[in-house]
Amino acid sequence: AIGGRVKFTTTLSPPAKHFVSVSWTFNRVNIITSTTANITNADYKDRISLDRTTGSLELWNLGLRDQGEYRVSIIPDGFYSWQSHHHIVDSPSPPATLIAGISSTNLTCEAAGNISSIQWIKDGLPLSPSNNITLSADNRTVYLSPVQDIDNGEYECLVSNPVSNRTASHNLTVNFGPQNISIYGPSAASTGYRVTLSCSADSIPPATFTWMFNRTETGVNNTLYVIERMEALHIGNYTCTATNNITGLKDSVVYKLRDHCTDLTLLHTRAGDITLSWQQDC
Repeated sequence: AIGGRVKFTTTLSPPAKHFVSVSWTFNRVNIITSTTANITNADYKDRISLDRTTGSLELWNLGLRDQGEYRVSIIPDGFYSWQSHHHIVDSPSPPATLIAGISSTNLTCEAAGNISSIQWIKDGLPLSPSNNITLSADNRTVYLSPVQDIDNGEYECLVSNPVSNRTASHNLTVNFGPQNISIYGPSAASTGYRVTLSCSADSIPPATFTWMFNRTETGVNNTLYVIERMEALHIGNYTCTATNNITGLKDSVVYKLRDHCTDLTLLHTRAGDITLSWQQDC
């Protein structure tokens, strides 16, 4: 009730030795932290009481502003609070730019404090050893040799002990490709219509594209090849070449564009003689 009091009681029994630290927060804002001395938020002075033997907290002169989430963090004797030093170190072998199938790298999780376990997570899922991924005996280091295109993503190391945990993250970029190159567009087009061919490829960094028509350079350096007005002279083979300037690799694909109207040859047999006739399919 407004103006009343409330006591948050923990399930802990008084330990043989005092807790190293007891800390309470309200909506993630510190209320009180008790170590060798108490550090109390000015908004709570003269209206809170902390029991250091169990970690319980009593609050009085309640108001509407006191509605919210209260959390307690207790560090028992024999454990150590975490320091701010926790991060992932990316230690690639030369060259520093990672190329799929060629380069190798190590991800090392560095943390200070009492560490019980280290877990690795990639893109939100537990990281497991594979053909090119191994873990050190203490789980501090992930070895990727050689790196692959699927190794791109966010890596996290979760470091924990019985009373606390911390997570650090690192985005790993592996350059690869181009691969899976393809051209999209109509297989046949009618005279007088606008035609667009689109070329794509999987690549990091994004690939650059060039186009050839019937083995002749077109000067088009784009993902799109546009024919503003389809004519008979545009019928033929279009070649798109994708190039990755970091990996130094390139790949090409050929696309055959036909006129929508095609002459079909029909063979007729009459009295043992073969004659030819023509039919236009449009």
